[in-house]
Amino acid sequence: MLKYIIIDDEPLAHEIIEEFCSMLPHVQLEQNCYNAMEAIHFLNENRVDFMFLDINMPKLKGLDFLKTLTKPPKTIITTAYKEHALEGFELNVVDYILKPFSFDRLVKAVNKVSKIQSTKTIIKEVPTIVDSNRFFVKGDKKHHQISLKNLLYIEAYGNYTKLFLKDEMIISHEKISYYGETLNNSNFLRVHKSFIVAIDKIKFIEGNRILIDEFKIPIGQTYKNDISKLYNNK
Repeated sequence: MLKYIIIDDEPLAHEIIEEFCSMLPHVQLEQNCYNAMEAIHFLNENRVDFMFLDINMPKLKGLDFLKTLTKPPKTIITTAYKEHALEGFELNVVDYILKPFSFDRLVKAVNKVSKIQSTKTIIKEVPTIVDSNRFFVKGDKKHHQISLKNLLYIEAYGNYTKLFLKDEMIISHEKISYYGETLNNSNFLRVHKSFIVAIDKIKFIEGNRILIDEFKIPIGQTYKNDISKLYNNK
């Protein structure tokens, strides 16, 4: 889970960032700061992985605030002023996004933070959908709320995935590798390079296939050992 703060003097900016980030299961808001002094006080006593930072703020400007930090969190600049981009990148900001920005643009910036964090650790820290019973996926220009209890299985579909639910099928913009990393392994299992199944939805396992409802899911050769652990406790 990546922890973040928002530093911006505009309440609307906080609302937009919070709304977009609420659709990302691997990030968690720790604090809303409406000026740099609030942020300094919070960061003196708390650790976060990254921050959204506005430039044009009263008293202490965003980039000046960033210069005061000896070990700043990873920083995503959010501003309406593109002329400060070079100075921002000289301060090693992760990304510089111009207001108003889209959900896709914010996700791209957050993904850069995730990539940096994962390469810093020997054991990769990946976002997980563990404590929540739901998550959002983008598909067909909409953000669909998915209930884990209704998710039967996931099938790779090129650079996309098909999420098969009890009553519908949704095409997600994420690759199957994303769900392989984020879904809790105690509830979901990769059974084929192209399939992930909900363990509690399995009717039976026979030969090289799994039956879920009326769907027949193939079992990949390299995944047989993992599947056998479901019914073989030796």
